[in-house]
Amino acid sequence: MKKLLLSLFVLITSTAAFSCTNFLFTKGATADGSTMITYAADSHVLYGELYHWDAADWPEGTMLDVYEWDTGKYMGQIPQVKHTYNVVGNMNEHQLAIGETTYGGLETLYHQSGAIMDYGSLIYIALQRAKTAREAIYVIADLMEKYGYASEGESFSIADKEEVWIMEIIGKGEGEKGAVWVARMIPDGYISGHANQARITTFPLEGNKSSISSTHLEDIYNKGITTAYHKDVISFAKKKGLYSGKDSDFSFCDVYCPLSFGGARGCEARVWAGFMKANKAQMAEYEDYARGDNLKHRFPLWIKPDRKLTLFDVYDIMRDHYEGTTMDMRNDVGAGPYACPYRWRPMDWKLDGKTYIHERATSTQQTGFSFVSQSRSWLPDAVGGIIWWGVDDTYSSCYIPMHACMTRIPENVKVGNGSMLEYSPTSLFWTFNKVSNFIYSRYSDMIVDVQKVQKRLESQFYNEVLQFDSKLVHAYFTDPNEAVAMMTDFSAEKTLQTYNEWENLFVYLLVKYMDGNIKYEKDGQFETNGIDAKQAKFPMQPEYPEKWYRTIVNDCGDNIKSK
Repeated sequence: MKKLLLSLFVLITSTAAFSCTNFLFTKGATADGSTMITYAADSHVLYGELYHWDAADWPEGTMLDVYEWDTGKYMGQIPQVKHTYNVVGNMNEHQLAIGETTYGGLETLYHQSGAIMDYGSLIYIALQRAKTAREAIYVIADLMEKYGYASEGESFSIADKEEVWIMEIIGKGEGEKGAVWVARMIPDGYISGHANQARITTFPLEGNKSSISSTHLEDIYNKGITTAYHKDVISFAKKKGLYSGKDSDFSFCDVYCPLSFGGARGCEARVWAGFMKANKAQMAEYEDYARGDNLKHRFPLWIKPDRKLTLFDVYDIMRDHYEGTTMDMRNDVGAGPYACPYRWRPMDWKLDGKTYIHERATSTQQTGFSFVSQSRSWLPDAVGGIIWWGVDDTYSSCYIPMHACMTRIPENVKVGNGSMLEYSPTSLFWTFNKVSNFIYSRYSDMIVDVQKVQKRLESQFYNEVLQFDSKLVHAYFTDPNEAVAMMTDFSAEKTLQTYNEWENLFVYLLVKYMDGNIKYEKDGQFETNGIDAKQAKFPMQPEYPEKWYRTIVNDCGDNIKSK
């Protein structure tokens, strides 16, 4: 049969997602019993758009062209499977969701000539081929073994409607094909997280009833298995001279991604901050580790939250600038007079021969898109899988419900509607960036106005989804195609509403805060001068905070002192 050549990533623009933050939530840790993972795809060149692959049947002999997700580079071909599943963003029709963070690891293991599978290909191919987290691990491991691994060290978050797993991978470098890896299931009732630093330390070895190596990977479907790993993960390290101790003492992250000050302060600190919001009593003692002051005081891979976490709690975990900690980004002079918790790159810089840093928080200006996936086991797969998706900085974004079975992507977030080099007036990404880049100039005042709209919309969407679920279930059992059409229209409607609200928000902020003034408001309207309806009341001109005046005086007081 003539081969049909298919391009998996022809619609995805060149990206780089080296700095991402993930949190993982098991059923027993959430208020509604859903599993959730979060993902902030952070890159200064990543454009926020929502990917989609239709479910499809493929003729025997079909080949799949694979392109590197970060660069668009053609990698090679692999055989296509008989049937692939519908994928919206990072979730498929069976409620399987996958996210990632790049941790890098040992540079000697980065490159592997002839390798086809980069981390992005692994994610999106697995989503098209797997129904469960365990099957996704099997697919990912099998693809790397057959076709090689072409990326740096990666951590994957993998969740289905019952289980949540973390999988960490690093290539074998030149001379050997494939990668070594470890995957661990998060115990029910617990949460985990990873942010550009490998986190799996020691793990139970084969012989323990709960653990298997890749030699018997088909046994991963046994529900008693909670750890799986590549058969060479320890022997390879010993062969390369990376480890010489007992197998039982082997720590994946310590061998393949040794911790440094930067790994703690720039990466682990984000996980710590999220964990703090879930269980402050347990996590407060680890601030010295998060700061990079005590690298031996490592916090656990997973923790038990002090309460059942709601969807809004998870949003809050993804919205963080270390508020209330010694790393609070609002408090130093770098925040400016309006407590802006952002620092422009580079993250580290030198002065008088000493190196200093800017904090790297979960909420950051360079986010392309982020999401919170919800896999809801009490609903049919076609209804239960939902990805709460947003663009730009998580702190000022708005999460929109995108159903994993939808078959049409809303125009405002569709691939190809603008790019990092092409402004599109109908693009949600550009609209949100208009707002966020404007509010950075007077952050402490403007963010309050943004949050009012953000919270109103997110609350509305949450309540509407709960009401919509019962209608969808009824429609699904009556006419599945009608149910899918309803989901598709619903998500498109909410996306357009968000776009319109944010366009209006930008206009409102521009009018209210023009030229550093703040216009008066009353009953939801800007106040006039009382004579002409088009003339504004003389605006407020609030002073800078005293702390900022002192900063100015300390810098140039004599030069500007009034005589």
